[in-house]
Amino acid sequence: MRINRFFVLIFLAAFAVSCGSKKKVVTTKKDSNKENVFTESSGREIEGVKPLDGEPILPPVNPRLYTVEDYIRDFAAVAMEEMRLYDIPASITLAQGILESGGGKGDLTLRANNHFGIKCHDWKGARAYHDDDARGECFRKYKDARYSYRDHSLFLTERKRYSELFDLDKDDYKGWARGLRKAGYATDRRYPDKLISLIERYRLYQFDGTVLNRPSPSYTYTPESPESVTYRVKKGDTLYGIAKQHNTTVEELQRFNNLRDTNISVGQMLVIISSE
Repeated sequence: MRINRFFVLIFLAAFAVSCGSKKKVVTTKKDSNKENVFTESSGREIEGVKPLDGEPILPPVNPRLYTVEDYIRDFAAVAMEEMRLYDIPASITLAQGILESGGGKGDLTLRANNHFGIKCHDWKGARAYHDDDARGECFRKYKDARYSYRDHSLFLTERKRYSELFDLDKDDYKGWARGLRKAGYATDRRYPDKLISLIERYRLYQFDGTVLNRPSPSYTYTPESPESVTYRVKKGDTLYGIAKQHNTTVEELQRFNNLRDTNISVGQMLVIISSE
């Protein structure tokens, strides 16, 4: 009788351990799914942006081959859709995307689909850590680049400090560029000039015209002097020499191309924003 009780106790103990193990697995899976739900700062799921069943918007990027023109082709339609919904000039959205993401090749963009350098703040979704103003800062992480574009729209429309920008004409990209810095989006005093330079060099204003139903030959996309903002490293080049040649600084080249040091290699493509 005692032997039977002994086996019963062993059976019950094994059953309890088994149940506890299963419960733990279920909890872990639930937490993992919850972390990947795309939410904006208030915790709501982003309206109008659904998870993709097919290919992502961007194929895997080879940083040596991916150009600013490729970026524009990949995201012009997304920027125009955001303009239709939120009244943010598509030209501004694209220029900010190019600048903040290093032309789509930045480390944060490749790891986290974060195209606008938006930090965590009160973000409840997935996160990535990246050296920026300080080491290991927290940035928002997205499943797909379109989520980053939508969150950028919400970031601007839901914060009072940007409200005056929406009183500007919808195609006033110069006013938007200056207003973004004034409202605190960036501390770089040259930030407006960089945005305006990108918009005018690549004729990004054409996409504002398309949304506003003002198509004309001038709004047909033809890249304007791309050599002036992209540069292929040649034998004997140094980062200092390239910066001096294009009227910019080593620090700007490092920031815009996500370079941790001054090492460059022959054939490497650099995106350059000069102050001219």
